[in-house]
Amino acid sequence: MDSTSDKTALRRRLRTLRRELAAAHPGAAEAAALRLPLDRLPEFQSFSGYHPMGSEIDPAPLMRRLAETGAVPALPVAESLDAPLEFRELDPALPLEADAAGVPGPPLWSSAVVPDLVITPLLAFDRRGRRLGQGGGHYDRTLANLRAIQPVFVLGLAYAGQEVDALPDEAHDQRLDAILTDAEWIEVR
Repeated sequence: MDSTSDKTALRRRLRTLRRELAAAHPGAAEAAALRLPLDRLPEFQSFSGYHPMGSEIDPAPLMRRLAETGAVPALPVAESLDAPLEFRELDPALPLEADAAGVPGPPLWSSAVVPDLVITPLLAFDRRGRRLGQGGGHYDRTLANLRAIQPVFVLGLAYAGQEVDALPDEAHDQRLDAILTDAEWIEVR
């Protein structure tokens, strides 16, 4: 499964599965947020969620719960398609703007944030902390840069049905520290 065509086929199947899971579990985002054990997270002053695209599980309920701790919320912003993502403070009073990838996020003039906790979307995960993303490498590059600066806790957010037995592991892949699903909390550190 190390060839590009194998990963492309796998991503296609997993996107279909995720769409089916989203349709079958409309309350999954709220269920996941309620399962978050705040006492199992390391101390954090800021966190980043993401703007859900397509059938990605919506992190909004989880972000509201994390914001109740007093931590600064942020969203990733792509200033260019080949650079790591940057994080900007999320101010609910400001409208979101499309970034270079067409994903809504805080305006580029919003305050930059270096999050201690990053919530990531995914197509699939395994219990060893591996995640399969969309294939652009944005989160892997971004997490590698963040981890070079400071410790960062990476939380995968998913439908329980996105779990697979094992995912391919490449040298550039950044592992998750935990996964939160609508069914359980999975700690991999």
